[in-house]
Amino acid sequence: MTSPLELTLVLLAAAVVGVVVFRSLNLPPILGYLVVGILIGPHALGVASDAPHVQYLAEFGVVFLMFSIGLEFSFAKLRAMRGIVFGLGLSQVVSTIALTIVAGFAINLVLPFSWQASLALGGALAMSSTAIVTKLLAERLELDSAHGRNIVGVLLFQDLAVVPLLILLEALGGDSTHLAKAMMIAAVKIVGALALLLWVGQRVMTPWFNVVVRRRSQELFMLNLLLVTLGIAFVTEALGLSMALGAFIAGILIAETPYRHQVEEDIKPFRDVLLGLFFITTGMLLNPSILVAHPLLVLVFFIVPTLTKAVLTTGLARLFGASSGEAMRTGIGLAQAGEFGFVMLNVISGNKLVPPELLNEVLAAMLLSMLAAPFMIQNADRIVMRLSSTEWMRQSLQMTRIATQTIKTSGHVIICGYGRCGQNLARMLEQEGLSYVALDLDPDRVSAAASAGESVVYGDAARRESLLAAGLHRAAAVAITYAETPSALKVLHHVHELEPALPVIVRTVDDAEMERLIAAGATEVIPEIVEGSLMLASHTLVLVGVPMRRVVRRVEEMRDARYSLLRGYFHGADDEEDDYEREGVRLQPIPLPENADAVGRTLGDLALDELGVSVTAIRRHGIRGVEPDSSTRLRADDILVLRGLPDALAKAEQRLSVNRRSTPSTV
Repeated sequence: MTSPLELTLVLLAAAVVGVVVFRSLNLPPILGYLVVGILIGPHALGVASDAPHVQYLAEFGVVFLMFSIGLEFSFAKLRAMRGIVFGLGLSQVVSTIALTIVAGFAINLVLPFSWQASLALGGALAMSSTAIVTKLLAERLELDSAHGRNIVGVLLFQDLAVVPLLILLEALGGDSTHLAKAMMIAAVKIVGALALLLWVGQRVMTPWFNVVVRRRSQELFMLNLLLVTLGIAFVTEALGLSMALGAFIAGILIAETPYRHQVEEDIKPFRDVLLGLFFITTGMLLNPSILVAHPLLVLVFFIVPTLTKAVLTTGLARLFGASSGEAMRTGIGLAQAGEFGFVMLNVISGNKLVPPELLNEVLAAMLLSMLAAPFMIQNADRIVMRLSSTEWMRQSLQMTRIATQTIKTSGHVIICGYGRCGQNLARMLEQEGLSYVALDLDPDRVSAAASAGESVVYGDAARRESLLAAGLHRAAAVAITYAETPSALKVLHHVHELEPALPVIVRTVDDAEMERLIAAGATEVIPEIVEGSLMLASHTLVLVGVPMRRVVRRVEEMRDARYSLLRGYFHGADDEEDDYEREGVRLQPIPLPENADAVGRTLGDLALDELGVSVTAIRRHGIRGVEPDSSTRLRADDILVLRGLPDALAKAEQRLSVNRRSTPSTV
């Protein structure tokens, strides 16, 4: 018997190894968790055979994930989604069950298969994986996209449908005389619980959080956060609903308070660790011997329901007004099996509605569909573009709209993301008379901003085509205003593949990803925590009597030490110079052609410092090296970032640009 501590250590070690291996292969970490669970589970190596010890703990991962998703929503957004939840969601669940019953009648012509078994399996197959899909959508920044909203709306209805479906399954295996009464009670519970939690929560949450925050204790704030999240999850579970639904409601309620962003950061460690354990315990359920014993049957149970569910959901999404591309992405995102499907399989097994040997094959096929989900969602764009000519046309029109808005624009800033940070940047650019083009994936935000006359278009900045349509080749700079590192890395890759000399400024939450972003080509990385500490320090110094001029100088000195760009700036053709700027230090990128005399020579040989110019960075093959020393030897196609006064920079550029076959420079 493995002790709980030993089992936890095994799971943590397996999780670390799995994520490292799959990250090295550029595969989603979720796959690593699932595969590790299969390998160490009771049906394979048997290293971790006591999954029930941690199963309940692992389920909290889904709870905190749903809480995080709730933080992304508001009551206005939830009300706007009611058509998706109770329209598309209801249609998806009912249609899947109905189709399974029809398939059951067909099977019954060959083999004995009751309609009760068909209905039971239909309920299990109608479920999709909330944990896998929402995590992937969040990583891909697609929760606010049209298909992301469709998927989240359907998943919410599936959570609501679990309770009546479980009651129905129990009735199918026993006495069904009180089925109508049980279903009525369940419906009253669902409506009453949601109404009570939302009505009371709206009135209580902000005042209560204000009370807690006034105590000025981080521990108390964290304890209160866990209490509220798990408390509401407990209430919904006690009323017969899922804990995940309660956590989602808690997230929505806290999203209406001023403490949303702090809560989001505080909850991340709990969510990610526990969610990893959940995926591992899910992988433990798969028995690889079933794949060996009945490979064809498992393959049929995997392919047919997955394809059928994808096609059915796509058709329903089209009926509810989605474009062909959005509908197909919705179908692909919901094609896999879900966690609550396993709960229903346990009830089916206990009531002996389906033969046990058949349930094993169904379980194996469901887990295979969950393993395939990350690949399907990651490649959804390629699948849609191949299958839908109208989607290709729609994407082309979208690129055309972006290009039309920017075709007469040059020397502008491309703002990636138009949230609060992006909007503040846009206003400052407008005040200086500088043009910009903002790309954002929130259709409501884009519509509202565009109608107000702001230069915002719907587009994914992480796509090469969107950046080109936004006038990347004519832009003066790119600003990445959202803090998601994976998406920022995609933007950096495309920018420096297409315009390696173009400066890119990246926002991040803290210094943790700074080196990674700089190595990927960021000209400068702005950590919020650094700027926050500088503002805190400056206000504190002023309040305790330090003269404002000295405070400003201190802050400038600290910024000079932290940000290399603040020791100079990139000059644009539209700059209106004043006396200070005319004499001020600037930054200037200089590309080095193949036939330049400087190729093959060291920085020390060029003696640029004699001109009053220093080399702050060298970009080579898309990688930026900061503060190179005098022994650095230059290569063709290097991009040197020089810092100095305007006249000195002009002389340095002339020296670097001398052709081998030209007369040597006398400068």
